Amino acid sequence: GDCFPCPQEGCPMMGHYADRFPAKLMNVNQKYFLNTAADPPFATWRQKVLIKLSGVKKMRGDINLVFHDTEGNTKEYEVASGDLSQDQVYTTYLDVEINPKNTKKIEFLWNKAIFTLLWARLGAETVNIIHGEDGHR
Repeated sequence: GDCFPCPQEGCPMMGHYADRFPAKLMNVNQKYFLNTAADPPFATWRQKVLIKLSGVKKMRGDINLVFHDTEGNTKEYEVASGDLSQDQVYTTYLDVEINPKNTKKIEFLWNKAIFTLLWARLGAETVNIIHGEDGHR
């Protein structure tokens, strides 16, 4: 999360285009970290997710987001799990395997714990997603 979103000059690149970021090359013995997906082409896009809940005051369960792309592919990611409260904004960073430019829709899912009352309902008051490459929502 320290490198999020990318600086105004853009996200630093490794390999062939590294020379486009000369200021980043001035330090010696730098450490670089790269998050990858499990499947080819291994690319991920860092996204910051903020979710404000509505409904029951407190509940046990989990919140997931499902990203759908224009080709029918989906990827599901957990945002929060455990005691959920409508008074809290749940924030996390996701490395999403679907390019934001190809995202068709994002689905909000929640699952309540087995012992939660049957009538209990929970929803999303707001879901904000900030893309790492350009800071856009």
